[in-house]
Amino acid sequence: MTTQDNEPTRIVIFGNSGSGKSTLAKHLANGLKIAHLDLDTLAWLPTDVPERAPVADSMLSINAFTRTQKNWVIEGCYSDLLSELVEQASELIYMDLPLEACVNNARSRPWESHKYASKEAQDANLPMLIDWIQQYAKRDDTFSQVAHNALFEAYKGKKQRIVENLNY
Repeated sequence: MTTQDNEPTRIVIFGNSGSGKSTLAKHLANGLKIAHLDLDTLAWLPTDVPERAPVADSMLSINAFTRTQKNWVIEGCYSDLLSELVEQASELIYMDLPLEACVNNARSRPWESHKYASKEAQDANLPMLIDWIQQYAKRDDTFSQVAHNALFEAYKGKKQRIVENLNY
């Protein structure tokens, strides 16, 4: 699937945890029949205590994905990784939902088997995730609202900011 001007479809989706990035990305990937990459799958080392993989290593994996896929949707909250990728994007989507919506989405999300060994393990992590979500506007790291706003504002191509849950 390509855009109207026959350019590749390359969509970058970002925002707070619980904002609906993965849900939207899966919906678009299935509907457009394009490849989907969740950055959570390559941004972390496989350790018991969560530890970020080196950005350079994550970028090697991202670049391998983008080299083998003409059309794609990539989603995540990592502005340090996404800033290296947006030049290739045909569209940016910023999931900028209110904190309450993100918390409610996190509470109702289905089991993410690619992240957790069981639904129980995912649920055990929920208090930490809710705290993380609620700190979004207060942080100044790569996962923060300030970093996401900067990424969105700097992008000069097609972009949209979504501020409420989407219904599919």
